[in-house]
Amino acid sequence: MDVVLLERVEKLGQMGDVVKVKDGFARNFLLPKGKALRATKRNMERFETERAQLEARNLELKKEAEAVAKTLNGARFVAIRQASDAGALYGSVTSRDIAELCTEGGFTIARTQVVLTAPVKELGMHDVRVILHPEVSATVTINVARSPDEAALQAQGKSIQDLRAEEEAAEAFDVAQLFEDDADTDEIIEDRAADETEQPRY
Repeated sequence: MDVVLLERVEKLGQMGDVVKVKDGFARNFLLPKGKALRATKRNMERFETERAQLEARNLELKKEAEAVAKTLNGARFVAIRQASDAGALYGSVTSRDIAELCTEGGFTIARTQVVLTAPVKELGMHDVRVILHPEVSATVTINVARSPDEAALQAQGKSIQDLRAEEEAAEAFDVAQLFEDDADTDEIIEDRAADETEQPRY
């Protein structure tokens, strides 16, 4: 199906471009969302008549999006989730979850504005792109952790692997310390036994 774009559509074209798309994509997304019109003679004439108004509206929305992007870009949000010791989530953090986190943080973001290249299924810091306007986007960081304390450590740059290594090192140190204490006790007992044998008996 040939359509004329009413706004810039990523990987498709700019406002005013006539492009060929799959019928399903046009019917299910472009046409109902008001992003395009069928490229009929009548619609092309209508577009040319309304072009100046559409461009002015687009510019206004772009400025609003740029203002939001200045605040949103680089923002961090914490998602507390259950996970295994290896850091694998029992489930995943979805685009809906991320939109809700952004909204709770004071930004009105819809699920469809969140771009996830792959599902978030592990603990850690994840950069996610948010489309605020066809020409404006921002990147937010989702800190996925099992607790607020773990999130704070991850925010300092420590990964789940680093935390596990530190815990294992601490446990190994405690065990070594235990054996050292036993060795010290054995030496004290031996010293006392030696003192008793050296003392003269009356």
